[in-house]
Amino acid sequence: MTTIPVAGGAFTPYDVLVDTGLVSDVVSHVSPYLKNKRVLIVCDANVDALHADGVVAQFEAAGFKTFKTVVPAGEQTKSWEGLETVTDAFVDAGLDRKDVVIALGGGVIGDLTGFAASIYMRGIDFIQIPTTVLAQVDSSVGGKTAIDHPRGKNLIGAFHQPRKVLCDLDVLSTLPAREIKCGYAEVIKYGLLGDKVFFEWLEINDQKVLSLDTDAIKYAVARSVEMKAEIVAADEREGGKRALLNLGHTFGHALEAEVGFGDTLLHGEAVAIGMAMAFRYSARAGLCSKADADRAVAAIAQSGLPTTIAEIRNAPFDADRLIEHMGHDKKAEGGKLVFVLARAIGEAFVAKDVPAADIYDFLLTEGALARLDA
Repeated sequence: MTTIPVAGGAFTPYDVLVDTGLVSDVVSHVSPYLKNKRVLIVCDANVDALHADGVVAQFEAAGFKTFKTVVPAGEQTKSWEGLETVTDAFVDAGLDRKDVVIALGGGVIGDLTGFAASIYMRGIDFIQIPTTVLAQVDSSVGGKTAIDHPRGKNLIGAFHQPRKVLCDLDVLSTLPAREIKCGYAEVIKYGLLGDKVFFEWLEINDQKVLSLDTDAIKYAVARSVEMKAEIVAADEREGGKRALLNLGHTFGHALEAEVGFGDTLLHGEAVAIGMAMAFRYSARAGLCSKADADRAVAAIAQSGLPTTIAEIRNAPFDADRLIEHMGHDKKAEGGKLVFVLARAIGEAFVAKDVPAADIYDFLLTEGALARLDA
């Protein structure tokens, strides 16, 4: 088992476990945190059909009073309605401040459950059991919890760290190929933003990771979590270095907002396009070499992920509307657009002075339409 500590001065340290067989032995890993001998599990309909019954049976066999709340699958569940459903379940179960809830699912479930835990009784503990690659390498670690707003992704949320994270590689075998690719977008992000050696390893081993080869996926998940843990420990609330984790997200979130946060464009696909755009813009602005930008885009495309706006089913997009979405992005400061750009592969930086007019012109070169052309 690989154990990765996440520690920072402002929050209680916790461990991220990466291994096979964690869900099949879930009680031993989380029971020390369940002082009241009861547990509430939040999952979506897909995970409920695949994994939830086995988890519930383990807790019941161990003598825990066990509750389960099932919400619809999909990004649309990260909403006020979804939040109400989960908090109502907390109330119905009679949870108090000494109870712990479990988020069993992908990033949507982790974000939603974590946010509900952060506001219920002004904060109760929760444990993450992420069931997708994307959630294991990114959203389950670091304490970002949120729901979406129609004008932007993750605009309503809070920082609320989990007590423990169990990354069970076995549960990934039930994922469709599209979901695995979406998770891979966040994996390659870590190489692109701060570890060229890891990026070069991924260039060679991407197909092993995507096929869930045990050694390859374990290394990819563990290295990604290690990098995120280091960044979160240094900057929990995204005042500086943690913003690097948003590589590709300003472009990507704008595209997601425009298509409505649905199955047309999944989060990992949006991030993949956004990272490619960030490198192409960096090269256009003379910040990094065209060779590095081309190499980064080629590595993303090699995994089967999209790299251009034209690959989105609803394309083309209106450049003005994309700029408007970027202005609502939670990273925007004082009305100015904030981007994570690159000086080279493995050398990302935060740019807070990117002129909107430059981004507008760049979007036109990327295939977006001027308003008069729409």
